[in-house]
Amino acid sequence: MQDDDQTPEYRFDTLAIRSGVERTPFGEHTEPIFLTSSFVHDSAAHAAAKFAGEADGYIYSRFGNPTLRTFERRLAALEGADECRATASGMSAIMAVLVSLTRTGDHVVCAQGVFGTTQQLFALFERYDIETSYVPLSDPEAWAAAIRPNTRMLFVETPSNPSTEVADLRALSEIARRHGIPLVVDNCFCTPALQRPLALGADIVVHSATKYLDGQGRVLGGAVLGGNQYMNEKLQPVLRYCGPALSAFNAWMLAKGLETLSIRMQRHSENALAVARWLQAQPSVEKVRYPWLESHPQHALARAQQDAGGAVLAFEMAGADDAERRANAWRVVDGCRLLSITANLGDVKSTITHPASTTHGRMSPEARATAGIGEGMLRVAVGLEDPADICADLARGLG
Repeated sequence: MQDDDQTPEYRFDTLAIRSGVERTPFGEHTEPIFLTSSFVHDSAAHAAAKFAGEADGYIYSRFGNPTLRTFERRLAALEGADECRATASGMSAIMAVLVSLTRTGDHVVCAQGVFGTTQQLFALFERYDIETSYVPLSDPEAWAAAIRPNTRMLFVETPSNPSTEVADLRALSEIARRHGIPLVVDNCFCTPALQRPLALGADIVVHSATKYLDGQGRVLGGAVLGGNQYMNEKLQPVLRYCGPALSAFNAWMLAKGLETLSIRMQRHSENALAVARWLQAQPSVEKVRYPWLESHPQHALARAQQDAGGAVLAFEMAGADDAERRANAWRVVDGCRLLSITANLGDVKSTITHPASTTHGRMSPEARATAGIGEGMLRVAVGLEDPADICADLARGLG
């Protein structure tokens, strides 16, 4: 299916495989990779017209490449967005949004418990007098109360990392609209296969494409999606002049990853639910956090705005104090022979990490406590192995 042949009746799985393609005169069946830094022009006048924006065409791969456009168009089709722009990583996507929406003296409202590096990025921008207030993710009244005249965006990831707390995107989008500011949603954990924030009222979506969009732990990448006006007038200049460019090879890998996104996310979710239910029955496990469990505080909300629970769960080891809880958690990690001990996620291989000492280790103990990230918490990104084998591996250290 050529890109200009897309019609509304194509469904998600078809778009994941067929959308975004501009076939060259060679008639290739799979998407080509354009490994070139620059593009030639027909004449001096043609070059001048392209640089002036008066003629279509690619100039330089820092701000445009046909392989990137395949990935961008495909992801935009899946998210239901007007436009998508690819970046070198998920963090560069968040940084680009932050730069595009704020200036000195501005303010951001962010959910407590977002990815630790996201919090560190917002802290870095404090040197430019851009302040961030953190509020409970699931309390819309707290979000509304935190907004100031100089607030320029609301930022949330849902489900959250690592506690899997779920935000009410319809409620937050209503608050954002009422104050005339954009709601930015990190959709990394669910992907558009399970959740489409723009359809729930969000204005901008960001992705760490490194995770489930790729799906096999191969390449880094990020993406920003939104409406034409924001993407072209505010975001594109930041990407063009700051240069957080995605490589053509990585874009090709990510576009191919999207082809299997739906089937992978469904299997990830099935496996994660099976592991979560098994963990609930283990005496040494104090609490299991997974949106598809009936015990999850936002279970009904998750069911209303997600198509499945996703791959990521967290559980807390019991213990008399923080030292014992950490020791018990580390024993589980050290007992694993199948699960990979790594802070990354989004892979077909299951991974395990201790957030308080890794992904959220640079946060203060007080900030971690506020976000519900205790010393006994472990995060598992459940892969595509047999769930019985995943449970058997975790059982080694559970005692």
